[in-house]
Amino acid sequence: MANGPKYRVPFRRRREGKTNYHRRLKLVLSRRNRLIVRSSNKHTIVQVMASAVVGDKLLAQSHSTQLEKEFSWYYNTGNLPSAYLTGYLCGLRAKKAGIEDAILDVGILVHDNRMKAAFKGFIDAGVEVPHGEEWFSENSEDRIAGQHIADYAATLSKEDSKKYKKLFSATLKKKGDPTKIVDQFKKVKSEMEKKV
Repeated sequence: MANGPKYRVPFRRRREGKTNYHRRLKLVLSRRNRLIVRSSNKHTIVQVMASAVVGDKLLAQSHSTQLEKEFSWYYNTGNLPSAYLTGYLCGLRAKKAGIEDAILDVGILVHDNRMKAAFKGFIDAGVEVPHGEEWFSENSEDRIAGQHIADYAATLSKEDSKKYKKLFSATLKKKGDPTKIVDQFKKVKSEMEKKV
């Protein structure tokens, strides 16, 4: 390891690839609420934070596991439809809490499409966040609703039922039908509007 009077070890979260401190400083200095979107392989987390000297204050949040617990979502919580619904749920909660606008904080991008889906869900809930429409792809609506998953599941069930049962085993165990993910997506979205 390098040493000497001018060598400085980066902050731990920078070394781990979790925080870009230059970008974070600009967002905090804006004094606006931050919309934070984070995705892992299995989950999506969407939060609205207010920055303060003593630390960030959580104003509204949603986690993709809440889809299973509160809205009977039988599908994977690490895909595009669940990311969109997680963002939509957080947007509804933020709107209910009186939050009218926020600024996007994506951190270090890992799962780009899921982050965009969650962001789109948050915007569709009615909270104002500055962005450019060209950021979203043209056919994103079908993918966000899960049409690509339904098409793949339908094709796979006809061609290779063994692989179909293996890939969608968690969904089938919960008595869900992967070919009907679009209908369930619409149902959960309307249920959110009623409950929140």
